[in-house]
This record gives sequence, structure tokens and C-alpha cells, in this order.
Amino acid sequence: MDANENLTADRTLDATGLKCPLPALKARKALLAMAEGQRLLLTASDPMAPIDIPHFCAEAGHRLIAATQQNDGFVFLIERGKGR
Repeated sequence: MDANENLTADRTLDATGLKCPLPALKARKALLAMAEGQRLLLTASDPMAPIDIPHFCAEAGHRLIAATQQNDGFVFLIERGKGR
């Protein structure tokens, strides 16, 4: 991630408490309703999220801008790509 990267989001999704594969499935559904280039801020607590979300983004053609661990969970900033 570039230090000057804009970390604003167009939509937020709280997937805290959901287990694999639900955070990725909920992110997919949210991103499908967004326009290309819009950004989704996803929070999740599932320990598999740091593996699942980057994999989902790569497979679906979205850009993972940031992935951080905060408190008891994870925060991901995803930019909607042309993919599904």
C-alpha cells in the first residue's frame, strides 16, 4: 500500500462474528451492488479472513488496497474492479 493511498470508503460492511465463508460472500454481494472504482471497508473477526479476502479479491478482479489487524478483528479496504 502506498503511504499516500486514499483510505476513504464509499460503503462499509461489518462481518464481525461471521465465520468462513460468510465474510467473503457478504463482501461479494456488497461489491456487486457498487460501481467500478468504488470502495468497500470490510471488518471481520474470522481468523480465516486474512486468507479468504485477498484470495476472493484476486479471483473476482477487485483490488485489495489495505488489510490491517485491529483489536480482535481485521479491516480490509477493497476497490471494486471490473470483475464479478
